[in-house]
Amino acid sequence: MQIKPFLTSTLLALSLGADTVAASKHGRFGQLSRVPMEKAKRAIQSAKDHVVRTTTKYRFLSSKSKPYKVNHLPDVHFDIGEMYSGLVPIEKNDTSRSLFFVFQPTIGEPVDEIVIWLNGGPGCSSMEGFLQENGRFTWQPGTYLPVENEYSWVNLTNVLWVDQPVGTGFSIGKPTADSEEEIAQDFVKFFKNWQEIFGIKNYKIYVTGESYAGRYVPYISAAILDEQNKENYDLHGALMYDPCIGQYDWVQEEAPAVPLVQANANLFNFNETFMAELERLHKKCGYEEFIDKYLTFPPPEHQPPKFFNYTTDAECDVFDLIYNEAFSANPCFDLYEIPAMCPLLWDVLAFPGSLGYLPDGATVYFDRADVKRALHAPNITWSECSDGPVFTGGDAGPQQEGDISANPIEKVLPQVIEATNRVLIGNGDYDMVIITNGTLLSIQNMTWNGHLGFQKKPEKPIVIDLPDLQYQSVFAENGMTGLDGGQGVMGIQHFERGLMWVETYQSGHMEPQYQPRSSYRHLSYLLNRTQEI
Repeated sequence: MQIKPFLTSTLLALSLGADTVAASKHGRFGQLSRVPMEKAKRAIQSAKDHVVRTTTKYRFLSSKSKPYKVNHLPDVHFDIGEMYSGLVPIEKNDTSRSLFFVFQPTIGEPVDEIVIWLNGGPGCSSMEGFLQENGRFTWQPGTYLPVENEYSWVNLTNVLWVDQPVGTGFSIGKPTADSEEEIAQDFVKFFKNWQEIFGIKNYKIYVTGESYAGRYVPYISAAILDEQNKENYDLHGALMYDPCIGQYDWVQEEAPAVPLVQANANLFNFNETFMAELERLHKKCGYEEFIDKYLTFPPPEHQPPKFFNYTTDAECDVFDLIYNEAFSANPCFDLYEIPAMCPLLWDVLAFPGSLGYLPDGATVYFDRADVKRALHAPNITWSECSDGPVFTGGDAGPQQEGDISANPIEKVLPQVIEATNRVLIGNGDYDMVIITNGTLLSIQNMTWNGHLGFQKKPEKPIVIDLPDLQYQSVFAENGMTGLDGGQGVMGIQHFERGLMWVETYQSGHMEPQYQPRSSYRHLSYLLNRTQEI
């Protein structure tokens, strides 16, 4: 998920007020309630004192899977249900290179399908997805304890979170790959070994992820298709949020950066002089002309190759100009979620978006000894994103990360779309890491099922009408009525030739975290529960 290195900035590290616990999600009118601390403490103690009577049926428990069974998780004071985690080797007879996983079967009706979730980076752990995005419970920044996730993906299907490639999170071994093809081969070997442990065959497989997983997901999906083995590798679709699928630095970052600021001028709050300079560079550097020509429906032709050189093209690095200046008006600026403001909220994962803020006495959840024991994790230092490279290809990759593979739009992503006719690509409009128009520009430079790009402009609204289950009791306690309905229009959807595009309003980089109800609808579509979003 951490794609571009952060620049050195003076940061204001402010903590939560001692008298309140902030609500972790937002309702229709923003942050609706702040629960008094004493009331929160009483509720927490009640949860701790309560003896949970579980009725969990262990569908996947066997002599092979028993060593992976998770009985409890520290600070999670409710029934976690059926859960497994641990290390599985890539090669059966070589445990020195193993990938770490968490597996949670669906809490709904049993289904013979599995959704694989991958975080990006490269080198960022999928335990973030598990704990803060789409797992059964969620522990959001600024909150005292985790809560059950009403929009968890396990409500609909079986979910497998994997730390990959080697060198990521709890996975062990020395990174040896310099390409996505090698990473994908490691994954398909791991996945078959994992299936044998849990007695899984003939399952429908869906590969999903976000950010740099926009490269992982298509390559792994294509490798699964290449196996031509329906018993272990029956791919039915893929989903990618805010993904690196095209020429990342120029097309998905630099070219659309100034229009992002113009569309969100009230959030950036730049002065007239600085805005004028940005708009001058937007024209001088060819970004405006590029967008006007190629962000059209249908596109006129393939885009010319664009490469950004941070030495010779330094003046045209409008992204970094914006990023640096943003801290003047907002010392807590977060490029993963541009509306974020001070105070900084402590994140139990110490995610890079928290800008290194570590309050006294705080601990990183997955680096705690008791958590590692509960998850059967190796006794190594865990961090959200790896300090070292997970690719070995030097500076040949699109992001100087050592990944020498071609961009997914060139071959593997069209292959997956054409094979499944069930691929969803989405982008959050409050994301500055991967910008919405940049992802759409990348799609317009891809040929699949006989045509280049979308032939029609995306414009069909996504209307979210799911009830806000989590806050119904909070609303009632505070005498607030009429706030438990849907959110209204929360994005745009567009389908052509096997590819569904979604633009998600009011979402940052991690869509299942920032807009869980929208994400829940996206997953329903992917699993073929519905034909539109």
